Amino acid sequence: MTRALFRFALAALLLITSAVASRAADKPADASADKSTSKPHPFEKDIEAFEAADKKSPPPQGAVLFIGSSSIRMWKTLAADFPDQKVINRGFGGSELADSVYFADRIVIPYKPRLIVLFAGTNDINAGKAPQTVFADFKAFVARVRADLPNTRIAYLSISPAPIRWSQADKQKEANRRIKDYIATGTNLDYIDLWDQFLGPDGKPREDLFLPDRLHNNAAGYKIRAAAVRPHLESAGQ
Repeated sequence: MTRALFRFALAALLLITSAVASRAADKPADASADKSTSKPHPFEKDIEAFEAADKKSPPPQGAVLFIGSSSIRMWKTLAADFPDQKVINRGFGGSELADSVYFADRIVIPYKPRLIVLFAGTNDINAGKAPQTVFADFKAFVARVRADLPNTRIAYLSISPAPIRWSQADKQKEANRRIKDYIATGTNLDYIDLWDQFLGPDGKPREDLFLPDRLHNNAAGYKIRAAAVRPHLESAGQ
């Protein structure tokens, strides 16, 4: 009898232990643990630097905002290229379209720009994102801006071919096509096509328009960008 009771007690103990372990496994992780392991956004310091600059010298309202990846960040002649325009440069190198959506409330909405010129998407494709994802992120950017600035015009500066990423050309063109078709059916949206302007007679990217990294434009390349953008700046409402 004693042995039978011992076996019964042991079985009950095992059942209780198993139930407690199961409940512990199903319990959500402690919120404080999530905070301790969470990492800041990879571009947080870039955005904080913009905010610090804005606090020190507030940018003008109703300007033309250039935002996007390194091709915007490295556009050092932006003010000289458009001397009759108030321009703001908020490019942050390595960024993707989703990053501009993520930080729109901090480096887009506060400026109340009359026109936004957005260049992003090439880093997305290079990171393995599908053209459909690039397109979806562009639509998300438009929706985010429209929520607070319904009258602000948005111009998408198309993905342009670069020698070092020529193998991604088909996906880049597909992303461009989707965004161009969407813009054609929308309002207050512009598509600025740069693709053919960076190609040579052989149908490949012109090496003479790029820095030694074969990715970013040199001065000659930026002259082409400026010429393509200029009509859109002049046509946007003042």
